[in-house]
Amino acid sequence: MKKTIMGLIAFSAVLTLTACSHKSTESANTFNQSTTQTIETGNIKGKKDTENNALEWLGVPYAQAERWQAPKEVDKWDDTFDATEHGEKDIQFSNNEVVGSENELNLDIVRPDTDETDLPVLVFLHGGNNQTGHAQEIKGNTLANDLNAVYVSVNYRLGALGFNPLDALKTESDEENSGNFALLDIAQALDWVEKNIETFGGNKDNVTLAGFSAGGRDVMATLISPTFKGKYDKAISFSGGMTLSDEEESQEIFATAIAPLVVEDGLQPTEEDAKNWLLEDNNEVADYLKNLSADRLAPLMGNAGIRMSVFPHLYKDGTVIPEEGFETETFNDVPLMLVTGTNEFSLFIASDERFAEDFNSGDLFQDEQKQAEFDYSRNYGGQLYRLSNGVDSARKLAGKYNSDIYISEIFYGDDSNVTPQLASTLGAFHGIFKAMLQTPSNYAAFIGEEFDNDGAKEMSSDFKAYLKNFLASGNPNDKNLVNWPKWSEQSEVLSISATENAKDIKAATDSETASDILEKIQADTTLSEGVKNELNTTVLSGRWFSAPLDEIYSSQEEQVVKN
Repeated sequence: MKKTIMGLIAFSAVLTLTACSHKSTESANTFNQSTTQTIETGNIKGKKDTENNALEWLGVPYAQAERWQAPKEVDKWDDTFDATEHGEKDIQFSNNEVVGSENELNLDIVRPDTDETDLPVLVFLHGGNNQTGHAQEIKGNTLANDLNAVYVSVNYRLGALGFNPLDALKTESDEENSGNFALLDIAQALDWVEKNIETFGGNKDNVTLAGFSAGGRDVMATLISPTFKGKYDKAISFSGGMTLSDEEESQEIFATAIAPLVVEDGLQPTEEDAKNWLLEDNNEVADYLKNLSADRLAPLMGNAGIRMSVFPHLYKDGTVIPEEGFETETFNDVPLMLVTGTNEFSLFIASDERFAEDFNSGDLFQDEQKQAEFDYSRNYGGQLYRLSNGVDSARKLAGKYNSDIYISEIFYGDDSNVTPQLASTLGAFHGIFKAMLQTPSNYAAFIGEEFDNDGAKEMSSDFKAYLKNFLASGNPNDKNLVNWPKWSEQSEVLSISATENAKDIKAATDSETASDILEKIQADTTLSEGVKNELNTTVLSGRWFSAPLDEIYSSQEEQVVKN
């Protein structure tokens, strides 16, 4: 009898433990939907976005840093951190003025207002030539629900304060001496996600690193960086190719850019003397640089216009980025998605000094010659940029990169029958994808009402469905979508467009090479050879995408920093 009683007691204990275990698991798998959460550094209070059924925590510090030093973990705080307003942007020169503050390392977190946990995590890096921009580029309030993911957008250091390769500053660890401080910030942000994202219902083992434009180029650079080993599980580059700068050439350009400040401060008599002094490895130079006002440093190289020769960055420093660059045999090998528009250069040609005044006034379209020059530059620049962002990047990885690569080319905006305003000006411009992800789009002034039709809405819905699937599993496909083929050397891509009434999404190939585009340039007879050469050397050359063109039409004024 005693044995029976003891058996019942044991059985009861098992049931109790099982129930407790179940209760604990159930609790762990349910997000409490509170705007106040506790992370490693203390309590933070966010806010509800009832209109979009989202929860958001804004401007959350993920690191702290001194000028040109590696970021460190944030100190703990005692009071509840107010995360209801977006954080200050990192200092930058934007719209002809200095805005933001130095070393603003903060991020935004947005998630659906549901009780789900183990959600995929999307960490987003904004664009802006690594000189401007901020975490609010894509706010994520609608996107988090569309993707059913936790969305994290990062502010990181920019311009001469985010990158600086001068020897005088190399006094610490190899990583810190790299000069790639923005990349170190991004690595620290990913470490923060690893430690804290479960608090927000995110799965720390399912993190996708994505970026737009310069942010996309940063993503591509992390694929070859030992610093980023194991820090994320998938990658997306929106309009970001594979371009790196050489350290020694970059030092020359940085020293040249800072030299006028040295002369202004009376430390050297000429800019040439100042440049040579800045290239020295001594404490006097280091002290001078560290004590310069951030407001004076921020505008330097502000006229880069996606030219590495004006603002070189992403240095092949040998530590954060290997000296062999993308020729390396070692990758952070994860499923990779490459997204590009087909008229990627149009925004930049519209702001180029040769066309900007006429474009903004509308006079460009009254001058047949100027219109022909604009069309030539937009057309061939767009083709080279598209190639650089997608197929050419995949070709550079071929044979060395083992994970699946998916490439999409967005054509929407190029058809004058569907989008007459866009087609006549910008076409499928740099950032066209953002109008498919965020409503209202921050490009509303460009697109007008040309996304307000059934076809564009269907296209956008499917595009987000591909992204959702990719975040969840590394494969964008499901049975309800047109199959997105994996890229191979047969050049498979997904073509994305729409009519006014329906989506137009299909598997396609893009086998064009840079040599093919150069042949078209040489055969083009719409302009005289003299005008073509002038456009090739002053407008198209020296850009992120233009290395093939630069080998033939290198500008005398702007020599390219070689990839």
